Amino acid sequence: MPERPLRVVLLAPYLNGDGLGEAYSVFNWTQALAEITDLTVLSIVGKQDLAAQLPKARVVTISDPSLLMGSLTRFNAMAKPWLPFYFRWARRWIKAAMGRGEAFDIAHQILPQAMRYASPLAGLGLPYVIGPLGGSLETPKGFVHEVRGGGIYTRLRTLDRPRLRYDPRLRKGYEEAALILGVAPYIAETFREANLGIQRFEPVLERGHDGRLPLIERTSGVGEAHLLHVGRGIRTKGLRDVIRAMALLKDLPGVQLTSAGDGEDMDACKNEARQLGVAERVTFLGRVPRDEVDRLYAAADIFCFPSFREPMGGVFFEAMEFGLPVITAARGGPDFIIDETCGLRLPVETPDQFTRAIAEAIRALAMEPERRRQLGAGSQARLQTFGGWPEKARHLDELYRSILSTGFRSGYKSG
Repeated sequence: MPERPLRVVLLAPYLNGDGLGEAYSVFNWTQALAEITDLTVLSIVGKQDLAAQLPKARVVTISDPSLLMGSLTRFNAMAKPWLPFYFRWARRWIKAAMGRGEAFDIAHQILPQAMRYASPLAGLGLPYVIGPLGGSLETPKGFVHEVRGGGIYTRLRTLDRPRLRYDPRLRKGYEEAALILGVAPYIAETFREANLGIQRFEPVLERGHDGRLPLIERTSGVGEAHLLHVGRGIRTKGLRDVIRAMALLKDLPGVQLTSAGDGEDMDACKNEARQLGVAERVTFLGRVPRDEVDRLYAAADIFCFPSFREPMGGVFFEAMEFGLPVITAARGGPDFIIDETCGLRLPVETPDQFTRAIAEAIRALAMEPERRRQLGAGSQARLQTFGGWPEKARHLDELYRSILSTGFRSGYKSG
């Protein structure tokens, strides 16, 4: 006799099938889960019609509380001051539904990814999952003097780890969770450093594979390589380090770099390219449309994205889809996504050391087209092992069932 679908209540404050980034990834998770579970989604009303986008789920929404913050778009996106309003509503809705006799097998707080928000699910007497969580990576000590600015909202991240250690409400939410999902194994280490006694941890990649694997014929020869960097123009994304590495490769004029992205560090990157004498070999495109980014992946030989404070990195999935070998940092999410079959992971100590390591990695791949081809094929092969959205949803369903079969620690309080 087949198992009945689990009754799952999913906390997803923002998701959108027409969106980008987290909102789009979580939509895909949700859509796939709705195919195999009895799913209730608690979300926020947006421009999209979530009920129409998710016809197989019960969608319950609250009016957008970020409107209370007026036109402070950046503030709303970074600090999410509206989230406590959503969490309070979601907790009350679940308690009221249970009071009416509705039964849920499990709850899942899938967003936000940042580890700085106390869960509204603690103390409800319902087993729950949090994640996949990301973020809270510290800047490597050797880079602190170069990673400045970013506004007050970016600097708030420095409070994340102290709060994990000392904030009782934040700790309670994680310690009562039956399962914590993290975008990479470093999340478990973060909890250990905070002396958090979580019940169970599983690394689960945020993104899935949609099955598209373009076959690209790349013809660059020995000593030639078209490098591509795609991402926000902030210091931690490593573009400045790639530009500095280009200055160590002046004997390889066939090595060119294209940057797609915009942000606060772009002026510094352009200045360094001019001062180091490599401006003619670096193309700054700024922000480009989605279809143009795909064209750039297809035209590149190497994806050089040495982001050294990267929690996960959706751009890696995109580059791997197009069969690109990857050069990146050996920390955070990239260290989990990329392995020796598809790229080169570099230690991060100081800007000088990192620059030299990037230059050596670029030189090695520029001089060996066959190795680039092998690593590019390895990228597509590894991407396939990550699974598509249906496989990821089935894995979640298996995790839910394993929680229910083994029990969980929780409590109930009327607050």
